[in-house]
Amino acid sequence: MSKRDYYEVLGVSHSAEDGEIKSAYRKLALQYHPDRNPGDTNAEEHFKEAAEAYAILADDDKRHRYDQFGHAGVTGAGGRPDLDPTIFTDFGDIFGFGDIFGGGRRRGGPARGADLRYDLSIPFSEAAAGVETTLQIPRLELCDRCDGSKSEPGSRAQTCPQCQGHGQVRYQQGFLTVARTCGQCRGSGSILNNPCTQCRGQGRIEKTRTLTVKIPAGIATGQRMRVQGEGEHGANGGPTGDLYVVIAVEDHPFFHRDGDDLWCEVPVTFPTLVLGGTISVPTLDDDETLSIPKGTQPESRFRVRGKGMPRVSGRGHGDLYVSVQVQVPDKLSRDQKELVEQLDKTMPQKSSEPHVRSDAEDRPFFDRVKDIFG
Repeated sequence: MSKRDYYEVLGVSHSAEDGEIKSAYRKLALQYHPDRNPGDTNAEEHFKEAAEAYAILADDDKRHRYDQFGHAGVTGAGGRPDLDPTIFTDFGDIFGFGDIFGGGRRRGGPARGADLRYDLSIPFSEAAAGVETTLQIPRLELCDRCDGSKSEPGSRAQTCPQCQGHGQVRYQQGFLTVARTCGQCRGSGSILNNPCTQCRGQGRIEKTRTLTVKIPAGIATGQRMRVQGEGEHGANGGPTGDLYVVIAVEDHPFFHRDGDDLWCEVPVTFPTLVLGGTISVPTLDDDETLSIPKGTQPESRFRVRGKGMPRVSGRGHGDLYVSVQVQVPDKLSRDQKELVEQLDKTMPQKSSEPHVRSDAEDRPFFDRVKDIFG
């Protein structure tokens, strides 16, 4: 049976670039790999055919000879393709996992421990001032009975007789050497004859770790802190993962936060808005005196520099923005009521008749009010 054209096998044109050839081969190899199609001889043939095509077309010299002379240009002794065995060392990168053709890390090798996440809710006052807090972190740690060896003290694991400790079994498929995970040791390379009774041969057990973390002043909701090495312990001697503490700051009843700035609303009496004066404004530290100019309009905004949240970097503070609101008393004395009524009589009266405004009525409302109080 004559061989198919290598370009046809991969489904690419004769002018295809290296990246296109590599992508086409990867797709076919994943589709027809023997591990995905156990016992399917047709898939195995497609796999070998695609691998042979890629081995030729991925090599500039062999591709040039193939383009000139066809299969005869790349056929070596015995009628087999003239392949460079080292080309298959790159196949692990093509697939994205390194143990299809061997050479990858065996399943039982060292593995980094998992990173952990801890959601921590703190009061607004602690976010403003910073705080040290104690956390209880459940995590996998090395078994203190077997010290991670997985075997009972005084015994040790036996090297797997099938894979000789490699965790993989290699076999020949045509001109390819394919590696599969060892079925006897499941990739670990060893067999436990006397598993640890405490961790049941896992090498790790779950424990609760108590640690103290320092929350910096100015931290905000959604920010996270990385505590290096406080995640789960790695398997088979692998490094420990990290702990990420994710912060949620509780709302404040008076302040509203916007980044490092704070906003608040402060009630101010009507006479103070009209005539001007000073008011006391709460801040994170103490009260701040704020001057109110004459004729201040309701909901006017004032900026108090440096009285916002501390910046988490430790460099300065944000600002405080104060919005003044008219304070309307719900109870008045007899004298106060008479004064308000007297003021009301000086205000323009509503009328259904057409009314021509006087120059005095065109003056701003607060200017007319100041005439009464002034």
